[in-house]
Amino acid sequence: MDTKVRYEIEFPLNSSPQLLYQYISTPSGLSEWFADNVNSRGEFFTFIWDDTLEKARLASKKTNERIKFKWLDEQDKDTDYFFELKILEDEITKDVSLVVVDFAYEDEINESKLLWENQISDLKHVIGSV
Repeated sequence: MDTKVRYEIEFPLNSSPQLLYQYISTPSGLSEWFADNVNSRGEFFTFIWDDTLEKARLASKKTNERIKFKWLDEQDKDTDYFFELKILEDEITKDVSLVVVDFAYEDEINESKLLWENQISDLKHVIGSV
């Protein structure tokens, strides 16, 4: 079976790190732009898109800086894959960016990046950063 490869993309956003963090770290925030519905029970999150359901475990977080979710398999065990959202703030200009770290199969990276671009576009609308 092919393994997925890691990639990163950075999106400049017109937002404060504090506001942005609310949208990347809470089920209600994530439901507004990332998935149709997001539920959590403790460290376990369920992401729902149409009729697709994916489970992830909150692997790590640092308030107003980053959050990392590890995807789970059918037995709710950690897989090798995760996605991480990191907030970068330039110390001088105070420009804010969101860095997405994700995995995709080699032949699906462009498609995966396009999906993130669409989702981040939705996020920009939600936070008024258009």
